[in-house]
Amino acid sequence: MGQGMNTLAVVLEAPERLALTRLPLCEPASEDVVVDIEWSGISTGTERLLWSGRMPPFPGMGYPLVPGYESVGRISAIGAAVGGTHRVGDRVFVPGARCYGEVRGLFGGAASRVVVPAARVTAVDESLGVSAVLLALAATARHALAAPGARAPDLIVGHGVLGRLLARVALAEGAMAPTVWERDAARADSDGLYPVCTPDDDPRRDYRAIYDVSGDAGILDALIGRLAPGGEITLAGFYAGALSFDFPAAFMREARLRIAAEWKDADLQAVLAHLAAGRLSLDGLVTHRLDAADAAQAYRQAFEDTHCLKMVLDWRHAA
Repeated sequence: MGQGMNTLAVVLEAPERLALTRLPLCEPASEDVVVDIEWSGISTGTERLLWSGRMPPFPGMGYPLVPGYESVGRISAIGAAVGGTHRVGDRVFVPGARCYGEVRGLFGGAASRVVVPAARVTAVDESLGVSAVLLALAATARHALAAPGARAPDLIVGHGVLGRLLARVALAEGAMAPTVWERDAARADSDGLYPVCTPDDDPRRDYRAIYDVSGDAGILDALIGRLAPGGEITLAGFYAGALSFDFPAAFMREARLRIAAEWKDADLQAVLAHLAAGRLSLDGLVTHRLDAADAAQAYRQAFEDTHCLKMVLDWRHAA
């Protein structure tokens, strides 16, 4: 593979200070592939925390860093030890990269080209197109639903992309349609797949399984008050602040609290199987696209525009 490669990358130099910067790439090893990125998604959860400087202590945390864990591109070079699992020209999903030398890759996917172990990339169907950036969030949703003993959600809190994917994956796996809470009227449409309402319009206090993707660290008391005895709250989002709750109400309901962490390969494979079988759709979730040259505008819009569900950077014309 080529020597002295470089890439154009989004670099968070400090909180709220973003630049599009050319960086040298680490020399590919024999087990690596080089991927020319076509699109990368912007996360309004973890990446917002990185951008704002509110990310709590996290392995690899520190500035400057390259964000992004929702990238899709084509393999342009393959290491000698990769074998026949991948071919040049394959479109693959890339959940991040660490190939920028002294600049941290957290999570490292927002760049025009990346070097990554072949085992980390997953071939994706051409028909998914730009929607393939959503595979990480879809796998995150499936991971929350697939934990041993987990109940399917009867209430989901938050109707952003992750909340919608939780509902869609649950339906794909045969669950009943959940109720979804969303206060922003601009985000209330579910195409009739499940009911969406505000908490004020929902009188129920007998939910057996509540999945929270709001990112609101102060929400637990309100959710505990909506549980049936023995009910469970699953925290499927990411929280910058400390979480706490009043013990008596949780005690009286014998409430359970579960945290869903990062997705695994089995979750991604299950999502791909649902997509291939037509049980799951990613349609309508990528709402905005901008050229990578407009990255600063894209990040601000992704975090501030409530009509923006998923913002995608287009790297195909990056110099």
